[in-house]
Amino acid sequence: MSPILEITDLAKYHPSASESYIFTNINASITEPEIIAVLGGSGQGKSTLLRILSSLDRPDEGAVRFKGQTVDEWKPRLWRMNVCYVAQQAVMLPGTVEDNLKAPSKIHQQEFDRKLAEHLMNRVNLVGLDWAGNAEQLSGGEKQRLALIRSLLLRPQILLLDEVTSALDAYSKQCVEALLQDWRERYSTTIIWVTHELEQARRVSSRVWFMGANTLLEDRAADSFFQAPSTETARKFLYAFSAQGGS
Repeated sequence: MSPILEITDLAKYHPSASESYIFTNINASITEPEIIAVLGGSGQGKSTLLRILSSLDRPDEGAVRFKGQTVDEWKPRLWRMNVCYVAQQAVMLPGTVEDNLKAPSKIHQQEFDRKLAEHLMNRVNLVGLDWAGNAEQLSGGEKQRLALIRSLLLRPQILLLDEVTSALDAYSKQCVEALLQDWRERYSTTIIWVTHELEQARRVSSRVWFMGANTLLEDRAADSFFQAPSTETARKFLYAFSAQGGS
């Protein structure tokens, strides 16, 4: 089976030191839709990796291919429609909640699916949100969920999530997790999800990318990774969370 997404020898330098890598020698391939949890300590380039995959940043070395073609072989608009990035600090477009929901369809000249938008708002516990309200006045958690829905309305083939539930209460977090698991099954969407919550990674992912020592140290089935990581760095990472009572 041909890869949906292929990452080959990817590297990114630190902005202030061209001979110092944020990460190097990243290699991975995705051949079927799944939810991948990206784990690792601070400074390992997890967010940078997502930004490169979404074509918001450029790698210094290596290549990313979606359906066999590199970023440069795709029109930027089409790449970003198929490979969507949702940041931890959600950026609201000027205007109302409804303006933000309609923005993807306007940008990509598609019909706005109001029924789907209403369904998604309900699924992520935003059923009572005023669509005529100023999007900038929303709470951090509301903005995170609205930004997620905005991307889902494009029905991307790959969804890149950077700690998108970090500002949510436990119930809203469960709603988002359930929605994304259902979405992957319904639309065959690959989800690559940076999270610092190990219990969340256990709940939702089938595969783990563990970043450490400035590279992708482990690419394993989630159950296997959590039961017996193969590197000392990963074992220490999991032990530190366990010792601190981390989730």
